[in-house]
Amino acid sequence: MRITIPVAKVLAALLAEPDEQHYGLDLMRQTGLPSGTLYPVLHRLRGAGWLAADWEAIDPVTAGRPARRYYRLTAEGVAQARRTLAELRAAIPEGRPSWGGTEPTGAPAW
Repeated sequence: MRITIPVAKVLAALLAEPDEQHYGLDLMRQTGLPSGTLYPVLHRLRGAGWLAADWEAIDPVTAGRPARRYYRLTAEGVAQARRTLAELRAAIPEGRPSWGGTEPTGAPAW
């Protein structure tokens, strides 16, 4: 799988609480990604087997909102995400700005 900055941001957000379920709006807030970027990333992660998705079991009329689709990392996803982010962190030379140069020196963009 090609690991882009948006993918790394999503993986980092999911790894912050790997056993919890996350829904799209929550992930958009955590990552700062717009929906047009986030949902294709989630789709790719599901296709790779790193992510599982299930619809919330509610009655939208009673709840007063649409059902949410919850995402969580699979066991393989947790292992792959940890390995991938560790490799990315190791690839950033110490003392150099990360991608875009907008973060503090040496801090990853995700």
